[in-house]
Order: sequence, then C-alpha cells, then structure tokens
Amino acid sequence: MNWIALTAGSTLEQIQKDSAQQPILIFKHSTRCSISATALSRLERAWQQGDVANTQTYLLDLIAYREISNQIAQVFGIGHESPQILLIRNGQCVFDASHWDIDYQDIKQKINA
Repeated sequence: MNWIALTAGSTLEQIQKDSAQQPILIFKHSTRCSISATALSRLERAWQQGDVANTQTYLLDLIAYREISNQIAQVFGIGHESPQILLIRNGQCVFDASHWDIDYQDIKQKINA
C-alpha cells in the first residue's frame, strides 16, 4: 500500500474535496497497540491495488497526531476508536470499522459499490 502520512488537520479539507473524485481511506493507527498493528498488517497483506483502483490511502499515527483524530471525529461525525478505518466519498464517511472488524473484503466491497 502507498500510505500518505496524515500529519496536518488542514489535510482533512483536501481529503473531503478529493473524495468527490476518488474514494479515500483513512487508517487511524496507534503505534502502542498490538491490535492496531495486527489490523494494519492484515490489511496491508490483503490489499490488492487492482481490486480497489484509484483509492487514496492515508495513515494517521494517533500517538503523534491525536488532535487530528479528534478533528476527524468532528468533521465526519464518527466517534474515535483505535484502530479504525474510514472510507470517505463525496466529503462524507460512508463506512467505518474498528478493531477486528477491519476486514479487507468488506472495505473492497464498499469501495467498489
């Protein structure tokens, strides 16, 4: 996967704009949590770029950028969890999952819907 590091809250506005042209996936990752590391690893191993064409992927380090996670919760109306995946389309979160519910097949189905 080609993760883009999400390190500035101002990027959320661009994500909302870009999501009108392509799906955007945000993975909120805690670098101190083994469940988060496992969920991220499982997603990366399963990810097939051809299955989810034109999807832009962002990775948020929750430990370093917790305030951005709070902004995400406010902007998209989704309560904070960790780990958590959000699928953004047309400026809105259309799918989210956390912990062991983060599943590549579910994500792929939502992206291609």
